[in-house]
Amino acid sequence: MTRFLMSTAAAAALAISATAALAEGETVGFSQIGSESGWRAAETTLTKTQAEERGLKLQFSDAQQKQENQIAAIRSFIAQGVDAILLAPVVATGWDAVLQEAKEAEIPVVLLDRQVDSSDDLYLTAVGSNLVHEGEVAGKWLVDSVGDKECRVVELQGTTGSSPAIDRKKGFENALAGHDNLKIVRSQTGDFTRAQGKEVMESFLQAENGGKDICALYAHNDDMAVGAIQAIKEAGLKPGTDILVVSIDGVPDLFQAMANGEANATVELTPNMAGPAFDALAAYWKDGTQPAKFLQTESKLYTQADDPAGEYERRKGLGY
Repeated sequence: MTRFLMSTAAAAALAISATAALAEGETVGFSQIGSESGWRAAETTLTKTQAEERGLKLQFSDAQQKQENQIAAIRSFIAQGVDAILLAPVVATGWDAVLQEAKEAEIPVVLLDRQVDSSDDLYLTAVGSNLVHEGEVAGKWLVDSVGDKECRVVELQGTTGSSPAIDRKKGFENALAGHDNLKIVRSQTGDFTRAQGKEVMESFLQAENGGKDICALYAHNDDMAVGAIQAIKEAGLKPGTDILVVSIDGVPDLFQAMANGEANATVELTPNMAGPAFDALAAYWKDGTQPAKFLQTESKLYTQADDPAGEYERRKGLGY
């Protein structure tokens, strides 16, 4: 799959054409995974805002974390004759049939923030981060922070079978490879939710001498990390000091935790996937322009040194 990082100039140029091309009130169906995290809620809000600003009619469907609901929503969008479909897939597999149906109906599908294990001729493009790279950025921060110290790491995985859970784990393990002093001793899904992150972290703490044998926590998203931070505090330990905390997404509450010294680092995943998606659709609708099969967003590392209190306020203002 071709990887493509959109430059600022290219994005601006495409946005200009998008404004003209999207003035006719096209209808776009959006199948969202759910609202399992602050990041997911921000993606939904920004997608609705982007659609409104561009004069698009957005048909929104919340799948409540169930693939069968997403498949039903896509078939409903096809029956309605929408002009395009946005899909944030809850898992990576099982999409071939319904994507083929959309293709036969000549409705372009754009994937948002997650990948599918289907032939790339079944969708127009995918907008998202390089998920493996996100895990590598988080892992490299931990490697650099720990140095030669022995470090037992616990891992909160995302939803089993989802591309972020698979790839963020792979990237993190890539970064730790060759550093025998760092070892992942426990790894379990927290399903990307704050409540499950807290519950699973409680079990990790109990199994690891009340948490005293844990050096660091790596969470596949910030919401699980925030839940885990609460569990660490309730166990009488200091998150961010006794147990290092690194996660992915860049949501406001994680920045607040960093400002409080209770988290150490996060890798940003921008929730504005809809902007590049609508730009690509605009060009496609205008003259059939085929975008690259992957439009990559930036993965930036933030630490306690990056004004987390200010970032908290800024992100709250963006609708997180």
